[in-house]
Amino acid sequence: MFGQIAAANAISDIYAMGGKPLFALNILGFPVNDFPKDIISAILQGGADKANEAEISIVGGHSIDDKEPKYGLVVTGEVLKDDLIQNKGAKAGDVLLLTKPLGTGIISTGIKKEIAKSDSIKQAIESMALLNKLAGSILTKFSVNAATDVTGFGLLGHGAEICRSSNVSFQINYNNLTFFPGVKGLAKEGIVPGGTKKNLLHAKQFTSFSDSLSEFERLMVADAQTSGGLLISLPQDNAKEFLEYYNNISPIPAVQIGSVYARNNNLITIS
Repeated sequence: MFGQIAAANAISDIYAMGGKPLFALNILGFPVNDFPKDIISAILQGGADKANEAEISIVGGHSIDDKEPKYGLVVTGEVLKDDLIQNKGAKAGDVLLLTKPLGTGIISTGIKKEIAKSDSIKQAIESMALLNKLAGSILTKFSVNAATDVTGFGLLGHGAEICRSSNVSFQINYNNLTFFPGVKGLAKEGIVPGGTKKNLLHAKQFTSFSDSLSEFERLMVADAQTSGGLLISLPQDNAKEFLEYYNNISPIPAVQIGSVYARNNNLITIS
């Protein structure tokens, strides 16, 4: 599963641009003298399985002896120039969609501390291993203006990139955001990764939070994601059709989380 999630996370960058992945290279760092070789084999098999699902080949790679296990892919893809989706181009009047719930960072920390519940773990793992293939394949179909995948910098960090490059601001409704089960309880207990805390500290420079949101709720919004969903900005007239089409096929429903406005004092407002 580690291999599958790492591969899905890597391939996501291609899907976020409306592209089609073509092939990949493995990158592996592993403590060869400290772990059984079958663990390496299982990780590589997981990556290969996910690559097969994405209909691409892993054509080579590079491995080193490293005390910390690391695995990922370098992925090459293609897209027609006129169909290229970037993390810029969002327009005032657009609405914002998010294709996966938030909270994988917090749940991962809960797993490390052995207090995350089985349902939380199961749903987070299934989401992280899910390719963003479907969402990526329909971006041009619904005239999406901008998109990005939500990974380590979280919803706010990656959202701010779109705002800066598009000269717009986002209004996000906290109550419209979806989180994996158990995320709120873990965050309330302070089970939060260091990356999420750094994300929030950075986000406070450009984000206005509603006074009604507690610190742990703000951390939930800023949570560092692994293999998160796509954050999509598209015309309001197309959003309903996108959601109907996508949610009729996807095992994980997308949700409308906010709107795009002309640039104001804050890049992002959470209400």
